Amino acid sequence: MRRILWPSFAALVSAALGVSAGQLVAAVVEPESAPLYAVAATAVDATPARVKEFAVRTAGTYDKPLLLIGIVVVLAVVAATIGVLAARRRWLGPAGMAAIGALALAAAVTRPTASPVDAIPALVSAAVASAALLLMLRTPPTPAQPAQRPRLLDRRAFVGGITLAVAGVAVAGAAGTSRIAGEAAARTRDRVRLPRPTRPALPLPTGLDPGFVTPNAEFYRVDTALNLPRVDINRWTLTVRGMVDRPFEISFDELLGQPMVEEYITLNCVSNEVGGPYIGTAKWLGVRLADLLRRAGVHAGADQIVARSVDGMTIGTPTATVLDSGNTPGTQHTLLCVGMNDEPLPLEHGFPARMLTPGVYGYAGSCKWITDIELSTFADYDAYWVRRGYAAQAPVKTSSRIDRPGPFARLTAGQVIVAGVAWAQGNGISAVQVQVDDNAWQPATLRPAPNLDTWVQWTYPWQAAPGTHTLRVRAIDRTGAVQTSDRAEPFPNGATGWHTVAVTVT
Repeated sequence: MRRILWPSFAALVSAALGVSAGQLVAAVVEPESAPLYAVAATAVDATPARVKEFAVRTAGTYDKPLLLIGIVVVLAVVAATIGVLAARRRWLGPAGMAAIGALALAAAVTRPTASPVDAIPALVSAAVASAALLLMLRTPPTPAQPAQRPRLLDRRAFVGGITLAVAGVAVAGAAGTSRIAGEAAARTRDRVRLPRPTRPALPLPTGLDPGFVTPNAEFYRVDTALNLPRVDINRWTLTVRGMVDRPFEISFDELLGQPMVEEYITLNCVSNEVGGPYIGTAKWLGVRLADLLRRAGVHAGADQIVARSVDGMTIGTPTATVLDSGNTPGTQHTLLCVGMNDEPLPLEHGFPARMLTPGVYGYAGSCKWITDIELSTFADYDAYWVRRGYAAQAPVKTSSRIDRPGPFARLTAGQVIVAGVAWAQGNGISAVQVQVDDNAWQPATLRPAPNLDTWVQWTYPWQAAPGTHTLRVRAIDRTGAVQTSDRAEPFPNGATGWHTVAVTVT
């Protein structure tokens, strides 16, 4: 048993040292090339859309940490197996570590934004892990010596010391990968002074309930970035190219010098289940994307805008949606945003700039960390999520949600205020109706909304009688279309159905 346990432990320690070394090197070279993050990003890209939806639905924003934990567990099992094999054939140790390094290398250099230097962290990981394993298998721990001879390091102390050393390096590697770049990006963001908008947002109507605007810290985040992109605004540029007459680049300072507009817009994710949390409203500050496109001179046949993030994500948006947005009274413009709720964009929401298209699900109109805009066609190019089965064009569907009472709430008989939100971006909400059990639908009271592209708050006073009850809600847009009762999952173009809540009244 000792002949198996020690090589397994040695391989685990060696793999941990190798990965940690690679993570630390990546903090200096390029955080996205860190071995763990590169492999995890490749796994995300290879995950079928339905599995992705299940992960978001089940784990929410914890899906990425759980993926990283899973990769670490798999790595531990593989490393332990390599150790057992190396105990019989010494050369299998470095060969196995080199194979793991090759996997990380392939993941790093095949990223959409990869450069040759992205190979360095994986190479360092493989070299450190191989050398450590050879050293540990060559000099196994020495048992305690007789009392008359000098006492060498015993097995327990050796194992404990190595474990503590690995733990320290692992913590440094995990934290160091993003800390160096992260702190620099945060300091840069803190120095940004947003310009005053040329056209400020109109004051919010009176009579709104608290929570109409979602604070930045509470705003949902759903994306594929395992390690948040950290962008140096001094080097950042936005390129507008493709099917245009006059391609151009614009720096961050030049972008801030453009006419700015400020608008309240609701943003929601296609992964949002009926009644789900992946929706929020903020006050956004940015440049009208249509103005930039007109500066470039868009060709007549360019029906798709392909936006690219610094991490390689691609988002495809109908050109007509962008050029026509804001022309309908009450609707808002597609923006290249630099501000969110009176401060620069948070790092996790796309700093230094993101695209935001009202009335379109995020995956089809809201590219974070944007750095490139290419005018193309839907026939010539499929964006990231379209290649994974999602609809190429994804207008937000009319929907509504009950926020209170919550599911399975226990209420006291008497008047209960049922409340929630509804949205039909581009068309606006004309009515919200509530149904208790199977009784007739009753009208709810609508709070005012600043425009057609934000959600609407609603309330309904319910005289609750003792017993178990089911509450349902549906919305009607300004064209007279009633929200469908047909249940559909988020994939491939957004969930549908009436939000239903069961409560008990005593």
